[in-house]
Order: sequence, then C-alpha cells, then structure tokens
Amino acid sequence: MMGMGTLEILLIVLVIVFFFGAKKLPDIGRGLGSGIRNFKGELKSEESEEQDRVLPPEDPGVTRE
Repeated sequence: MMGMGTLEILLIVLVIVFFFGAKKLPDIGRGLGSGIRNFKGELKSEESEEQDRVLPPEDPGVTRE
C-alpha cells in the first residue's frame, strides 16, 4: 500500500520542476551526483583504512593458557 506508483512519481517530478524551473534541474542533478560520489568515496577510503590496520603478530614462542 505504501509503494509509489507511476502517478505519484510523475506528480513529484512536476512539483520539483515547478519549484526549481527546468533550467536549474541539470545543475541540481550535477550537484547531487557529485555529493553522492564524494560520499561513496569517503566510505571506501574509510573501509580501506580499517583494512590497513593490522594487529601486530603474536610471539610464536609464547603460549596462552
């Protein structure tokens, strides 16, 4: 019931075009895409930093009890 149908999506697009105007939509899309790209890049760099952190190896001569 909460799914968005074609009519709802079309209505949202028309409201966005009405508020921002057709000339500004490419700039808004470009800015949104750039923001998403930056966000994904930061997530990937955080993941790689976590993978780079390695625990020091344990001394093989010491046994745990």
